[in-house]
Amino acid sequence: MTTAPDRTVESSAKDAGSEREAAAAARVTRAAAAGGPVVGLGLALLATVVWSGSFVTSRALADSVPPVQHAFWRWLIAIAAVAPFALRATWRQRAVLRRHFGHLLAASFLGVTLYNTLVNQAGVTTTAGNMGMIMAASPVLMAGYERLGGARLGARRTTGMLVACAGVLLLVSKGSLALDFAPGDLWVIGGAFAFGSYSALLRRRPPELGGLPFLFATFVLGALMLLPAYAVSLTVQGGFSPTAGTVTPLLYVGVVSSAVAFFAWNKAIALIGAARAGVVYYLQPVCVALLSLALLGEDMSWPRAACMGLILGGVALGSTAVRGRSLSS
Repeated sequence: MTTAPDRTVESSAKDAGSEREAAAAARVTRAAAAGGPVVGLGLALLATVVWSGSFVTSRALADSVPPVQHAFWRWLIAIAAVAPFALRATWRQRAVLRRHFGHLLAASFLGVTLYNTLVNQAGVTTTAGNMGMIMAASPVLMAGYERLGGARLGARRTTGMLVACAGVLLLVSKGSLALDFAPGDLWVIGGAFAFGSYSALLRRRPPELGGLPFLFATFVLGALMLLPAYAVSLTVQGGFSPTAGTVTPLLYVGVVSSAVAFFAWNKAIALIGAARAGVVYYLQPVCVALLSLALLGEDMSWPRAACMGLILGGVALGSTAVRGRSLSS
């Protein structure tokens, strides 16, 4: 039987928990204001550049590591890289994680389980350059989600997005606007939708949930959801040989492209929003094209360079401030 003093103690504990969550939310808001749009844009750029290398590694590993196994080991390495920094904070926030388990599960499935697996599968039948170009469509979806949520995109940001998008379309179609997709291109389109949806979910991350616990929880849940597909891949396709040519790229995508880049991207969206971070993401096909030229020998032509200039101009237009207005507005 619960006595009146017991109920009072329980009520006080709940009130204290609510106060701690409110204080955590206030700290997040103050940090976002202090960090400012410049930091947010810099973090979005860092993630975009790092992820560009992931498309090159997906293409490079396509013949030696099955796509699902590539994704699974990527996330195991990422979990090992983040765990020393995130375990204590994740344990402290276990009640918050349980309360928002549905949100975590959706983010894990879209951003961890689905997105990179689709990109890895695409690498089997399309070029790294095409993967980067098509993935640049995801900012349109991010902006669409923000607009549906009531956010005002503004004329300058919308114009910059359209200019960059035009550059991407010309780049993919080689100037003809007659798109001829390979099977791998279709896998990347699925990946673009998964990543755009994941980025939209980040904007709705509960403010009391810290960045590292969120990141670590999504990595673990995403890897667990990949486990059945990994078992099937091992049975049907067999494993891969752990050589320098396979382990080194996996370490890159696990530590740099997952642990570092996802943390930077998540923080960028918290600071400047998915739509503005998405404008920076348009730089990805430029980065991928340059990396694939240098590392894989994929072709580069003057029309491609001109399209990249168009993309860069759109990004510059869409991500700079309008006089008298904040970048984060």
